[in-house]
Amino acid sequence: MRQTINPQMQLGEVDISAITFNPKSRDDIPRLLRGLQHIWITPDLRHRVFQVLENMIPASRHNGRPGMDLWNILVFGTLRLVTNCDYDRLQELANEHGTLRKMLGHGPYCTHSYHIQTLQDNISLFTPEILDQINQVTVDAGHQLVKKKDEPLHGRADSFVVKTDVHFPTDISLLSDACRKSIEFASALSNQYQLPGWRQSKYLKDQHRKRYNKARNLKHSSATCELKQQQRQHDIEMAHLEYIKYSLSIVRKAETTLSLLLKKQLDEPRLENLKYHIAHSRHQINLIYRRVIEHEQIPHNEKVFSIFEPHTEWISKGKAGTPVELGLRVCVLQDQFGFTLHHQVMQKQTDDQVTVPMAEAAKKRFPTLSQVSYDKGFWSPGNLEKLEVLLEHPVLPKKGRLSANDKKRECHPEFIRARRKHSAVESDINALEANGLDKCPDKGIEGFERYVALAVVASNLKRLGKILLTRDRQ
Repeated sequence: MRQTINPQMQLGEVDISAITFNPKSRDDIPRLLRGLQHIWITPDLRHRVFQVLENMIPASRHNGRPGMDLWNILVFGTLRLVTNCDYDRLQELANEHGTLRKMLGHGPYCTHSYHIQTLQDNISLFTPEILDQINQVTVDAGHQLVKKKDEPLHGRADSFVVKTDVHFPTDISLLSDACRKSIEFASALSNQYQLPGWRQSKYLKDQHRKRYNKARNLKHSSATCELKQQQRQHDIEMAHLEYIKYSLSIVRKAETTLSLLLKKQLDEPRLENLKYHIAHSRHQINLIYRRVIEHEQIPHNEKVFSIFEPHTEWISKGKAGTPVELGLRVCVLQDQFGFTLHHQVMQKQTDDQVTVPMAEAAKKRFPTLSQVSYDKGFWSPGNLEKLEVLLEHPVLPKKGRLSANDKKRECHPEFIRARRKHSAVESDINALEANGLDKCPDKGIEGFERYVALAVVASNLKRLGKILLTRDRQ
């Protein structure tokens, strides 16, 4: 039976409301824990958060063995993002950090320790929808401290790239990954179900890697002699043809194994993995042949940038020193107090496509939102028309030449004031990146969305704790 928090205090345990923090500390952990403590000691906020947490795993509340308390899952999930750490460090903090263990409800005589797999499994129970509700409670708690009763909210929105955990993609390296995984899955399934053909799986991988290295290391000739250039081009094509031929032999061998396994009508989830990697192998073989042998320029929409994180996009925002980023865009909307009101993961979307949805979602959650400022990348005539209906003061600068009406709109004192303050969103984004949103280590698009949502909640809790610690110090 899983519970929100154990109501029975242990011997020596300190009540969460009695935990004290150093108000002069500038570390991330005391700020986060102080924010969580405020949620705990405020009955209305605690009730709302616990109500959301109880919706996480409704089926396991009245049966089964005891699981981790839902409050502890929230503490661990936000702590991981605030400290931007991996699960190894999170485990060390959970087992050795004294103040953190008090927040988890462990007294000095408690010897309970947490395992890495336990932490991973429980944090993955969060969903973006649940985290969005917790974020709304956290922002409301912050507004109660810093916002006047009838003060309107002024937002600022911008997008940035959260990188995925992938290597730099080339078609030959992606083919190497796909064939390697095809060999591993086919070999494991063959051994389990006693099928022939994969006794030399390690040899196959070594030979495939050898041909990949040969194709990778051949560079185009920089000689001025045309004959030498043609000879080098011929060597490159022959190396790639040999690599393609050997890859095809592996793919056909894996397809034979797959067909034998499908005839057995097995309930085996690894069969889908084998199908997936075989399909990727054939796709990359086709791209390599067209690029190297037929000298065709491959369209961008046919390219794949990771076989393990297929949602990864090739993003070029024109930044100095960072020509290309591999990941997904995330748009955030933050208010004048530094709290993130709403965020959106942008899959195959540009800034102008999320301008109105961001404002609508934030307005729905926080009705006092009266103004949102954007940069020129979010501009379109249709967006401006919709924002003027939705918001009292939409701040959306136009691209290109300004008409007389546009000049009049952009010369308004409120517009100028908001544009001058808009650059503060870069500082807010930098704070999110410091709290884990520089690179996402979690797997799959579900893990990516959960990771981003957890980072937003953790950042807002840290901001809440910073305000409270400043008041404690004063």
